[in-house]
Parts: sequence; structure tokens; C-alpha cells
Amino acid sequence: MTEPVIEAQGLSKSYGSTVALRGLDLQVTPGQVFGFLGPNGAGKTTTIRILLDLIRQNSGSVRVLGLDPRDDGVALRRRIGYLEGDFVVDGRQSGHELLTYLGNLRGGVPASRITELAQRLRLDLRPKIKTLSKGNRQKVGLIQAFMHEPELLILDEPTGGLDPFLQQEFTAMAREVVAEGRTVFMSSHVMSEVQKTADRVGIIRDGLMASVDDVERLRESSIRHVEIVFADPVPAEEFAGIEGVSDLNVSGEVLRCRLDGSADALVKAAATHTVLSLTSQEPDLEEVFFHRYENGPAGHPASGAQS
Repeated sequence: MTEPVIEAQGLSKSYGSTVALRGLDLQVTPGQVFGFLGPNGAGKTTTIRILLDLIRQNSGSVRVLGLDPRDDGVALRRRIGYLEGDFVVDGRQSGHELLTYLGNLRGGVPASRITELAQRLRLDLRPKIKTLSKGNRQKVGLIQAFMHEPELLILDEPTGGLDPFLQQEFTAMAREVVAEGRTVFMSSHVMSEVQKTADRVGIIRDGLMASVDDVERLRESSIRHVEIVFADPVPAEEFAGIEGVSDLNVSGEVLRCRLDGSADALVKAAATHTVLSLTSQEPDLEEVFFHRYENGPAGHPASGAQS
């Protein structure tokens, strides 16, 4: 069995009377983009900082790349690329000077690698960092995380400040990492970003994992919007009691509803009439998220909270 790149069990963390994590369990396997979703204050950044031993949990255990972040921090940092949510560095250096310095700290990164990433992200490395916009500072942060080709990338809100074109470039960079068998763990509250990038998604709710699943399976198992057009008017009562059907509206020959789960019963009921067309609209991940978040077990870990 493949060893997880990230494994956390029973993580709890409090800041005084504020509880950030309540016994969180998390497992991420190699060779995937794992999206760590949740609104601000849900515990995403606290979890990431514990994984990197920037802060320490009150209870629970963590292993990253098979090592203990507390005991093996130096060895782990050589193998991880990290981008914090608010990338802040000494603004007196140029982008080139900072990235060269950080590359040397990591044992040397070819100048061509830094130049290649800067070109992909449309970043001029000559200006001093203090003169850069938030978006351009974020590009510097992404380059320093990616440039040494780490086994594991841990990225906290990685596309903040980037325009849509560069968000697409980030997605391409993340998918290239996975194609090479490496792993990306990214936190976000931007649903479209995760929908495009991630293989699996973990939803954190009030310091606990509310749900973990494949992105495609999340869509398939979640609420869809269905429209059926019949040749003749149909009675609404024939469809009102079907399992999974809600928000039913029948107007003459047109039936519209929300469908949660399997379409089998609805399709069989529709087949007793002449169907002209049937449209099932896939849910956006944002809708899936809120459905899972609102209906997840508050105060209790969801089943399947593993990767």
C-alpha cells in the first residue's frame, strides 16, 4: 500500500478560548492535487501551519512524507514547496535576487528554471519586490514554491491576486506536478479554482472534515437540475413522491426539478410518457460545496474522511 504524503489523526488546536481544530483526520496519497476547501476561519491555515511545524497542535499526530514535522523539520523543508496565504518577504530585493538566494538555500536551482517559471507567469524579475502589485508578489511566491521541483507542494490560497489567464497557467503547472508523480495540497475558498485543478476535495467545517471525495464523484452524487419536455401535458402528482426529487414544477409539457442521487426512478416514471428531451445540468462545485457543508454532520467527522 502506498504511504500517504500527508497523514493527520485527531488534530486539535485552540487559541485561548477559540477552537480552530476539533480532532481533524486527514490523509493525502501521492500523485494528486488535493483541494482543501472551506470558508475563512474553518481551520485551513491552522492545519497547514501544523503540517509544517510553524505552530504545534494541542493533541493529535502528523506525518508528512513519512516524517514527523517536529523532529524532522530540516529534512522535510528540502522536500516541500510552501506558499503561505499572505506572501511577505524583504521588499528591498529584486525578484531575481530573492529567488536566486532562496534557490541557493535549497542547494541550488538553475537560473534557467527560474526564468522559465517567470516567463510562464509573465513576471519581470528586475523590479524590487516592494514596488510590485499583490498579483506580481504572488507570482514570486509561486515561483519560489515550484522552482526546486519538490515532492510535495503545500499552497495556501495560491491564486490570490492572479488574473484569470494566470489562474489557468497555475492549473497547468499543478497538473504537470501530478503528471510527474508529485503531489499538490492546496487550500482555497475559490470553488472554480478547485473544480479545474483538484482530483480530490476535502471540505473542512468548524475544524473537522465534513466530507472528502473525488471531484467527479462529488458532482455525480450531488444535486442536479433536471428539465424534461414531454409530448403532452403530464400530471405533477406522478412525480411528486419520487425519491430524490425536490422543487418539482410541472407546467404543461415541461417538468423541472432538483434531483439528489440516482436518476433511475425519475427516468422510469418519465418513460411512461413520450419524452421529447431530457436535460440534466451538472452542479457547479460551489453548489456541491454548500450542499455538503450545510448538510454535513456538525461536530462529527463525515464518513470517508480520507484521501
